[in-house]
Amino acid sequence: MEKESQGRFRQLAGVARYTQLVLGLIVPLAALIFILDLPLYLAGISLFVQQYLGLFLGLILAYVFISVPAVNKASKNSVPWYDILCACASMIVGLYVLLYYPQLLTTLGFYSPAKVILGSVAILSILEATRRLAGWPLVIIVVVFILYGRFGYLLPGILAGKEISWPRLISQLYLGSEFLYGIALQTAAVIVFSFILFGRFLFGTGGASFLIDIAQALMGRYRGGAAKIAIVASSLMGTLSGSAVGNVAAVGVLTIPMMKRVGYPAHFAAGVEAVSSTGGCIMPPIMGAAAFIMAQFLGIPYAVVVIAALVPALLYYLSIFIQVDLRAAKIGLQGMPKEEIPSLKKTFKVGWIYVIPVVVLVFCLFALFLRESVAALYSLASLFLVVLCRRDVRHKLKKTLTLLEETTQGMLEVTVICAAAGLVVGVITYTGVGLSLSRVLTDLGGGNLLLLALLTAFASIILGMGMPVTASYLLLAVLVAPAMVQMGVPALLAHMFVFYYGTLSFLTPPVCLAAYAAASIARSPMMPTAWQAMKLGIAAYVVPFIFIFKPGLALMGSTSSIALALFDGVLGVAVIAIGVEGYLRRDLGWFERVGFIIAGIILLVPGWSSRIIGLGLIILLLGLHFRGFAIKQKEYIKISS
Repeated sequence: MEKESQGRFRQLAGVARYTQLVLGLIVPLAALIFILDLPLYLAGISLFVQQYLGLFLGLILAYVFISVPAVNKASKNSVPWYDILCACASMIVGLYVLLYYPQLLTTLGFYSPAKVILGSVAILSILEATRRLAGWPLVIIVVVFILYGRFGYLLPGILAGKEISWPRLISQLYLGSEFLYGIALQTAAVIVFSFILFGRFLFGTGGASFLIDIAQALMGRYRGGAAKIAIVASSLMGTLSGSAVGNVAAVGVLTIPMMKRVGYPAHFAAGVEAVSSTGGCIMPPIMGAAAFIMAQFLGIPYAVVVIAALVPALLYYLSIFIQVDLRAAKIGLQGMPKEEIPSLKKTFKVGWIYVIPVVVLVFCLFALFLRESVAALYSLASLFLVVLCRRDVRHKLKKTLTLLEETTQGMLEVTVICAAAGLVVGVITYTGVGLSLSRVLTDLGGGNLLLLALLTAFASIILGMGMPVTASYLLLAVLVAPAMVQMGVPALLAHMFVFYYGTLSFLTPPVCLAAYAAASIARSPMMPTAWQAMKLGIAAYVVPFIFIFKPGLALMGSTSSIALALFDGVLGVAVIAIGVEGYLRRDLGWFERVGFIIAGIILLVPGWSSRIIGLGLIILLLGLHFRGFAIKQKEYIKISS
């Protein structure tokens, strides 16, 4: 994580570094003051959420311009005049909303020169910050939608929008509560911030080492133990950080060399780390920014999203475990040497304090049903208490200022992306193009849910290749998910569907950031690593279709439907993983590989007839496989004797 930050951020000194540090500390302090509602308790002042969001976004944009160079070749030791100007402009834009929003409420429907000028500055600042942090694709998409908001009335047919003048559009984008300061930015600045803060302090005080040691103690003794350690460690880290590339950077430097050392090929080791880290975005209890936005978007408790996502995430990791285990058997790998495996008892004795904050988090979310941000802060408070009680780790709290600034750095991308996506979502809502596109997709699907799901998956992967998960989810949530809902899919499952396929952009070539990050650590070729990651993550491409047609997999419905869906899901994913890896007790021929994959897919199709056909085909293939294995064993014994 630190190496990633050092590569991206300027290394400043003197006044510039002091300014950077002050901004980095003010962001989390301002967020804590608002989340804890201290102005109301201490001074009787109640703030609108938009006032806080204006300040938060202004500070974040200022930090981006001070810290992130405009181009990679630019100097990283000084801040050019134009970035100082951009940082000051961003602060003015944010302070205007903080100071004057209560008065602006009564005139939101009217525009003035001040609103238009400051709104233009805000939009341009967001676009430039997005370009620096997320690249051109998202910038282009935002610009296209803004142009649609202005000129959409010129389009023919169902896609025609209403005519909106530039001053009105800019004012709405800047100050409208459903535009820039909508659900996306609110979720990022309140909920996501709380969890990033908690994760930074948990890992910064020793939690990361504890999780890796736990993974080694649990999995080190088994064949291919190094890869299984990577899976467990990355899933544990990922479920708390929700960042695929960050996970690869933080955990991969330890696990990838370990896997290579025991005999896994470099591209396979990198693929395991990439797919395991990506799973952190879909693995409860913390699934990344998009999952929190999903809960807010649907108006449901985050706990409901977590419960629905639990089994699909476990199936994802089940597929990875099976393929890793079979690869270890195939190339004859053993477990790690006993002396290299830490004692589970000693590991817990030293690091049990890091379990308490996680337990507090789960208890607050699922037993007390507290707001997500409050639950995260309670967990952080419990972490402080247990660390203060331990003399051997108490000194790590000296890094508090560093961890606060790292929290700000961790918030940059998600905040800027959510701000940019908020502009798009606002235009879609304001013009009504989302409803029009949903109607077009429904017509293209011809009333066939499978065809619509395939179109949605394709659109999700294509959009995901160009931008981060949060942005692609937000776009698809308003453009595509409503079409699935119209065809009878529960809203939560429709949103999970596009969320899953947006997440797969981290693994799917040609733009697969997690795979590329892992390949750079493993020093393996990029494309073989990406294809290997896709194979290992095959369950993520299949599971969304299962829960669309079998909601029991998301723990929805009757007990019997849930039990049957779990049976079909576990067996189907396991059989597909065997076919993809091409090994069981011996190498599988192409006919057997295709047969196992087809059998697994048939088993996942709804209905008893497909279940019976799938089971029959699996039994037949297993019988043929083990019969062939027994014949080869007898031949080997004869030759040996």
